[in-house]
Formats: sequence, structure tokens, C-alpha cells
Amino acid sequence: MANSSGSKKEKLFDSSHAVSILCGIVLAVVLSLGHISPWIAPIAILFLATAVMMAVHHAEVIALRVGPSLGALILALSVTVIEVGLIVSLMSNDTPDSLMVARDTVFSAVIIVTNGIMGVCLLIGGLKFKELGFHVGGASSLLSALVVLSGLTLVLPNFTTSTVPGTYSTAQLIFVSIACVFLYFSLVFSQTVTHKDYFEPLSTQKEEELEEAEYIPSRQRAWISFAGLLLTLCVVIGLAKALSPSIEAGVNAMGAPRTLVGIVIALLVLAPETWAAVSAARTNQLQTSLNLALGSGAASIALTVPVVSVFSIMTDRQLVLGLDGKGLVFLIMTFITGGLTLGGGRGTALMGIMHLAILLAFLALNFIP
Repeated sequence: MANSSGSKKEKLFDSSHAVSILCGIVLAVVLSLGHISPWIAPIAILFLATAVMMAVHHAEVIALRVGPSLGALILALSVTVIEVGLIVSLMSNDTPDSLMVARDTVFSAVIIVTNGIMGVCLLIGGLKFKELGFHVGGASSLLSALVVLSGLTLVLPNFTTSTVPGTYSTAQLIFVSIACVFLYFSLVFSQTVTHKDYFEPLSTQKEEELEEAEYIPSRQRAWISFAGLLLTLCVVIGLAKALSPSIEAGVNAMGAPRTLVGIVIALLVLAPETWAAVSAARTNQLQTSLNLALGSGAASIALTVPVVSVFSIMTDRQLVLGLDGKGLVFLIMTFITGGLTLGGGRGTALMGIMHLAILLAFLALNFIP
């Protein structure tokens, strides 16, 4: 595979690194002030969103170095770290809504990746190529993992008897957390070792030509991006902690539904991955889009819930995970539709429209309960 750095000198530092450093400076200023005034909050929120974009950009550079399968995993892990930081920051405020912010965020992430990202990729790719191919084995494995993880964390808490409905006891939280981590790393092992070919894009002549021209960062550039990734992740978590009271106050002032906080967090952390997944679909690489979308959903549950569970146990905070009736209906509808979509190995625009219809209904019924 050709490396573009061989034909021209590679830039080790670019504007993304300068922006990342600027975000770090903003975090230092915000922390030094101690209190965020109303006129500083919009600026801090802007840099929070910028830091999220830069973190995922640095993860993408690393992903180009290590390959598509492992690269999708790195992107998913980076997004999950950001998500955990935002959730824990909001849980620390000890408001009535903080009990459910983890559930709302994880559930929103599942709906967005399975209906939003996947739906947009199928629609755009289907309109351009009529049909998009993918490996049924890889797609089914990702969806199956997401179904089991969702059932363990979002459904079963409603049917236990040790604690109030929607919650787990400490022992149950520990078991479910271990199970989630084990399931996720089993999926990762399958993606990167035992069944790696299931998760690779289907080979076509056009894709091979694109692969030949693909830019592969040098080892030094990848390490610099790793440093930038660590910096921007710290910025995201730090700014999220400082801004969390302002965010909740703003939602309450607007009279918006409680679930809006979780939806906004999910949309924020998944926006860059959405762009990467759509870009892959536009080049007829739907398998890569599915790896990014469904892999992020699995990571969102399997890594976020254990960390949030540990936080709730250590700080003696209650954690509500079980969905209400409306949420269960959306979850069932999503997975039935997803199973039908991914069962044939071919995707079309019509399938994308079906998934987007579920997403729009989810958003509409959250604002108009």
C-alpha cells in the first residue's frame, strides 16, 4: 500500500494540534476562574464541542496507522471516554435528573447509532449505489452484542426484585458490569483476531484504487496525535465538569424534557463518528460504517455502564438504568428492524428510511410525550 508521506514530506504538526493546545489553555483559564459566568459559558461550550471534534480527529489519525478494524475500535473507545466524562460530571451535581442521565445517554446513543447513523449511511449509500454490500457475519455479530448489552443494562433492571424497579443492587451492578466488559472484549477479540475478515470492507476494484492512494501517517505522527488525543480528552472531561451546572440550568430554564440532556450528550459525542461513517458509505464501504456505528453503540454500553456503576457504588449514589414503557417499545422496534436490515447482506435506501423514521419518532415523542 502506498504511503503519501513517501512522496512528500509529512507535516508532523498541523492546525489540529494548535487548536488542541488552545483548548487546553481555555480549560486552564476556566479552572482558574472557579466559577463560570453566563457570558463565559457559551465560549466554554464552544471549546468543549471543539475539543470533542479534535479528540476524534486525533483518534482517526491513529486509526489510519493501525488499520480499519482496530481503528474503528480506537474511535469507539475515544468516544466512550468522552461520554463517561460528561455523564459523571452531570451525576456529580446530585439533582433528581442525575439519577437517570447515564440511562438516557446510553439509550439515546443506541437509538442514534442504530437508526440515525446506520439510517443515514443506508440512505446516502443506497441512493448513490442502489445496493451496498456488507458481511452478514460481522454485522450480525455487532448487532447481537448490542442486543445483549442493551438487554442486560436497560431492560432487566425493570424485572429484578432486590431493589426498586429500574435499579440494580450493588451485587447485581458488579455482575452486569463484569458481563458487559467480558462481552465487549470478546467482540473486540473477534474483530481483531479470530474473525477479522468479517469486519473488513468488501473488496471492489474502486476500493482497491482508493486504498492505494490512502494516506498512512508515520509512526511519529501517530504518537503526536496520541498526545493530542490525551490532551483533548482531558479538556473535554474538565470543561464538562465545570459546565455541568450551567447545562442543567439551561435545560430547566427552557422547560425542555429531562431526556434532552442525554440526547444532547449522545449527539455531541457521536457527531464526528457520524461523519466518518457517512464518508465510508459514500465510497461503498458500508461494513466500515457499520463497524463505526454499531461498535460505538456496543462500546457506549459495555464501557460506560461499568464505569458509571463503579462511580455510583463508590459515592453511594443511586443509578437508574431501566427504561420506561415507551423506551422499551423503541428498543424492540429498533432491534427487530435492525435484524431484518442486516440479515441479507445487502443494504438499500428504503432500509435507511425505515430506520430514520424510528429516529424521528423517538425525537418527536421525547419533545411531545
